Amino acid sequence: MAGKEVLLNAFTMNCVGHIHHGMWTHPHDHSADFNQLSYWTGLAQLLEQGLFDGIFIADILGVYDVYQNGIGLTAREAIQLPVNDPLMLVSAMAAVTQHLGFGLTANLSYEAPYPFARRLSTLDHLTNGRIGWNIVTGYLDSAARAMGMQTQVAHDRRYDQADEFLEVGYKLWEGSWEDGALVADKARRLYADPAKIHAIRHQGEFYRMEGYHLTSPSPQRTPLLFQAGSSARGLAFAGRHAECTFVTGSTPEAMRKQVHALRQAAVDAGRPADALKVFMGVGVIVAPTAAEAQEKYRDYLRYASPEAGIAHFSSSTGIDLARFGLDEPIQAGPTQAIESVTKTYSGWTRRRLLEQHAMGSRYPLLVGDPSQVADQLLRWMDEGEIDGFNLSRILNPGSYEEVIRWLVPELQSRGRYKTAYRPGTLRQKLFRHGDRLPASHPAAAWRTPASGFTR
Repeated sequence: MAGKEVLLNAFTMNCVGHIHHGMWTHPHDHSADFNQLSYWTGLAQLLEQGLFDGIFIADILGVYDVYQNGIGLTAREAIQLPVNDPLMLVSAMAAVTQHLGFGLTANLSYEAPYPFARRLSTLDHLTNGRIGWNIVTGYLDSAARAMGMQTQVAHDRRYDQADEFLEVGYKLWEGSWEDGALVADKARRLYADPAKIHAIRHQGEFYRMEGYHLTSPSPQRTPLLFQAGSSARGLAFAGRHAECTFVTGSTPEAMRKQVHALRQAAVDAGRPADALKVFMGVGVIVAPTAAEAQEKYRDYLRYASPEAGIAHFSSSTGIDLARFGLDEPIQAGPTQAIESVTKTYSGWTRRRLLEQHAMGSRYPLLVGDPSQVADQLLRWMDEGEIDGFNLSRILNPGSYEEVIRWLVPELQSRGRYKTAYRPGTLRQKLFRHGDRLPASHPAAAWRTPASGFTR
């Protein structure tokens, strides 16, 4: 009997060098065309042909300036610099697709919830309910300085702010407009019923606001909610808010432990364990034969930049790895960067990191013919108990073209990948329980005037 269906997102960023650093120099890579709209519309159409569930677009504010105490290598290797706004891409990609979802990363630390809620509602309308928000709080000191702050907000404190930001968002998305408020009756000259539109008043520690949500209810109301973070505080946040989580792991066994912790966090927050879909980050090199895949891998190694990979990693940890000798254990002192990453790699050496980053990334890399890669993916799925993958680009669009040509048919032949899209919004496609958040989610508390918000 076939196992559960593989969910698949393309993992990319509105920049040249995203995860597999150095690959922009390969003659068959087109990532440097990222400023062209046709680059994105063509990618969206390709992914929809391959029945991808979504395109997950990462983002950062700030620059990677920890390694060697500057942006020298960052600029030379285009390590997520330059980087453009991901939200600007969606309307164009949505216009040439019907089903592809859009997971958009936005840093709430530097957003105001009132206009931000309008932007996502607008996109949810324009895509007919295909918008997801990857909730991040930021970890780069360079971003904090660029936004006029002396220092980065402490790690757990950022999550406190995020909890309140989400509460304001829920009030706007779920509570400001009742169902039936939008009438659009020309004969009665009644477009919206003012009795069913409510002002939101919020007085909190981080945010104070009073106003009506400017956008009528979109197909999903609240966008599909993504989150990545495996610290203790991040787990609690995911358990309360997230519908989809993004994780990395070194083995299926280690992944299974993470998944169990995430699902327990959901239960602890009063939600079902299956309220979360868990996606793993992975790279794939697939070819018709194993020999061809290995040859392709050896070719790619000539262009990848392990040093650029650990320069990126330096900013993830807040530690300048350039100051350690090749075989000197790395000491992870206190930082306000990504806590789970810092703890995991404490005690490693720079040599070991360079070896791990041979393809410019620390993500697991699966190499082989379609059957071999499918076996590896499904082992991660079944033993790691995850729901799907965020598939990083090695060459763009070549990596996705090869997956669609060789891997997708193999997964379909095993009954592990869809053969057609299901109808409905992004949330309905993934969870099949409706277009809007379920009653078990904390956002549901703000759906009616009697739920506790003040007008």
